[in-house]
Amino acid sequence: MTRPDLRAVVFDFDGLILDTEWPIYETARATFAHFGHRLDVEDWVAIVGLADGDGGWYDQLCTRLGVTVARADYDRIYFGHDRSDRDQLEPLPGVVDLLGAVRAAGLAVGIASSSTLEWIERHLARLHLLDRFHAIVGVDHVGGVGKPEPDVYLAACRALGAEPAQAVAIEDSGHGVAAAKAAGMACVAVPNRITRHTDLSAADLVVDSLAGVTVADLEATVTFDGGRNTSADPTPRPEGRRLRRRPVDVRRPHPPPYATPPSAAAGSFRG
Repeated sequence: MTRPDLRAVVFDFDGLILDTEWPIYETARATFAHFGHRLDVEDWVAIVGLADGDGGWYDQLCTRLGVTVARADYDRIYFGHDRSDRDQLEPLPGVVDLLGAVRAAGLAVGIASSSTLEWIERHLARLHLLDRFHAIVGVDHVGGVGKPEPDVYLAACRALGAEPAQAVAIEDSGHGVAAAKAAGMACVAVPNRITRHTDLSAADLVVDSLAGVTVADLEATVTFDGGRNTSADPTPRPEGRRLRRRPVDVRRPHPPPYATPPSAAAGSFRG
């Protein structure tokens, strides 16, 4: 039986539920190449999980690369590429099974993402997964403030009726892990072929895939204290997993709930 410590599980979206990050990177790489610039995955991973807008992922990436490409010019070339492959993507291994297990355990399930609600819901709808989630929070719910700020996670916890300390975030990026920890949540990290190049050491649990991850594994991230596993399951963690709990100072208040996300240009770039 699920312990009362854990009340909610909040998933990231891009790179965690769907491997959208790789095709987006490939299109970005081709776009920068059009302007004579090289984009390596090690540079791209530095902005994975960030929102759009002034000072957002694009500005930070150009600064990192030391290049100047007007955003309108970038968008013109980027959106000229065939991006239909995004609509052929299937959920990553273990996602659907874990969703079923979490719901069967009576836990609330949500999404907190630096992408927009339209992008998230469009893909969930075509995969027939939209009704699996009790709450979906996109960056347009919180005024375009994306990760590593904790706003989307705090809003998701509020919508799910759980305190952050009663919730587990599942993430793929360093910025996402930072957002979850800043919100006061436990966090499981699942690196993909992009984010394996980033630092995920702040996560409570790091796994290669969600395949085989159980509710007990998520529960243990909430009940693991000071190097002592206080969960009901005394089973040692599988090879290659790291489990630890760190104190988090939560100083930000919950943002107000949104019934419908306001329209926002910030955070609107996806695909």
